[in-house]
Amino acid sequence: MERTPSHPKSTSDAEKDSSVDYVEAGELDFQSSLEKAVLTKMDIRILPLVTLLYLLAYLDRSNIGNARVAGMQKELHMSNAQYSIALTVTTIPYIMAEIPSNLLLKTVGPNLMLPTMASLWGIVTIMQGLVHNYHGLIACRFFLGLLEGGLFPGIILYLSSFYPRQRLQLRIAVFFSAVSLSGAFSGLLAFAIIKMDGVGGRPGWAWIFFLEGLCTVVVGVLSFFVLPRSVEDARFLNESEKELVLKQLRKDGIISQDSQADNLNWKEIGRAFALPQVWFSSSIFFFAGIILSSLSYFTPSILVGLGYTASRAQLMSVPPFAAGFVVTMLTSLFSDKYGHRGYSAMVASILCTIGFAMYFKSRNLHVQYGSLFFSIAGINCSGPALATWLANNAAPQSRRATAIAIGFISTNLGNIIATWLYSAWSHPPRYTSGTITLLVGSIMMTVLAFSNILYLKGQNRKKALIRQRISREEEPEGLGDHSAWFIYST
Repeated sequence: MERTPSHPKSTSDAEKDSSVDYVEAGELDFQSSLEKAVLTKMDIRILPLVTLLYLLAYLDRSNIGNARVAGMQKELHMSNAQYSIALTVTTIPYIMAEIPSNLLLKTVGPNLMLPTMASLWGIVTIMQGLVHNYHGLIACRFFLGLLEGGLFPGIILYLSSFYPRQRLQLRIAVFFSAVSLSGAFSGLLAFAIIKMDGVGGRPGWAWIFFLEGLCTVVVGVLSFFVLPRSVEDARFLNESEKELVLKQLRKDGIISQDSQADNLNWKEIGRAFALPQVWFSSSIFFFAGIILSSLSYFTPSILVGLGYTASRAQLMSVPPFAAGFVVTMLTSLFSDKYGHRGYSAMVASILCTIGFAMYFKSRNLHVQYGSLFFSIAGINCSGPALATWLANNAAPQSRRATAIAIGFISTNLGNIIATWLYSAWSHPPRYTSGTITLLVGSIMMTVLAFSNILYLKGQNRKKALIRQRISREEEPEGLGDHSAWFIYST
């Protein structure tokens, strides 16, 4: 919203301004029937498919944990160290793909890039069911990581180019809920699929890869015909609806007044690396990556350590992930209503802290199982808050794309640690070293989130003072999130 200063204000008045600037950053409140209809259209045509893509991606990456419990590790004569190497090999190309993929997304088009990635990694997932030795599995895991690497940051960037800042977290939560759903479905599907042991001369664990990979290929091919490239190319919106969305995105600073400013810009890529909020967020992402991947890969193994049989462990993994879905949606509704991404991230990390403290302190199996409801719910609801927080606080396009990719590179560096934490470095049934590591990581997430909130609040106060001295027309163009009229989300 443009303002022309009339008279100087005190510092306290400026601070009051900064407390309401989040609303001003998204001036249209999307309360009219037309605006609600536009959001509903985008929710129906975009969200279900990207959610399904991410569910399948997470399922295809983490179902190796279910296959391990179902006998894959024993049949392929793999040690615990070799299993961890297989997971690590997935992560390295995953990290390598994230920045290039996000920078190419606008040039190639998400309507082509995302479906292509999904179709190809689905084929690789199927091939995992055909391997007969450890080396074959390593090759499959490498290409799985390479092809999946750009999906998560790509979807975040894609959604942020459609939805206004103050409506973004709930939509990210919807697709990120696929993490919780995949955790629940993975256990249920694995419980059913392993009963196919011997069908076609293949073991039950191989059928996990066959059937889940086939679903991914089918959805990937269908996505070519459904996903729009951009708001301008969304056939389900009429011209007035497109203009309404584009006007809102320009007011939010998500897209520039000059469309050329949103093209690939190497200077903006470099500037993303200099943003303090990116490094605060990336540090949080790192610890979140350790926790999320540990629980995704090893929850079935943890449950076996509590005394459940392999098949029962698959079923018992369902309720904590289902609870994670509910908590994720509730915290995201709160965050979108009040605009507090950082506080949502802090709540998530506190839930994780409670869960790991319970597991570490108690030797009661029921308490240890109950602790998973806190830790799994906490780490799952942290994802949308952190991703939205990062996407909300960087502009223009190239700077935001790079910032998002840096965050998820940090997540996957944490993933590398997770692949070793519960297999080679920590041992059943207590997994003491792993639990202590995740407990410390949860505490660090809380501290870093609070530090980032303080930093961003300080920057918003400085911007409020600048807005009292100059008008928007007097401010140089091309500042992106450094503009005094770009209000950081806290």
